[in-house]
Amino acid sequence: MARLYSNENFPLPVVQELRRLGHDVLTVQEAGNADQSIPDDAVLAFACSEQRTILTLNRRDFINLHNSQSPHFGIIVCTYDADFAGQAQRIHHAIELQPSLQNELLRVNRPQK
Repeated sequence: MARLYSNENFPLPVVQELRRLGHDVLTVQEAGNADQSIPDDAVLAFACSEQRTILTLNRRDFINLHNSQSPHFGIIVCTYDADFAGQAQRIHHAIELQPSLQNELLRVNRPQK
C-alpha cells in the first residue's frame, strides 16, 4: 500500500477511507503543518523528506511542480467529489495500477454524469 501525504484542502473522509483500504496517510494537520501558508513547493519537499506521495485538489500548481521539480515520490491530483468513498476507491485503483509512484503524476477525476 502507498505512503501518502494529504494536502491541507484534501477531504478527511477520503483520507479515512484510504486508511481503511490499507494506505498509510499522513495529513498536513497531523504533521503540524496546517494553517501556516506553506508554499506548494515546500509541501512537496516535506512529502519527499517523508517519502510520501502528495494527495491534493490543487491540480494546477502541483502539475506545474511535477513538470518543473526534481524527483519526487509521486503526486496524485484530484477533482473535488462529494462521493468520498467513491473517490477513495478511484485513488486506490489508480495506485494499484502503478508499479511505483515515484516521479509519477496521477490524475483522479470524478466520473462524468
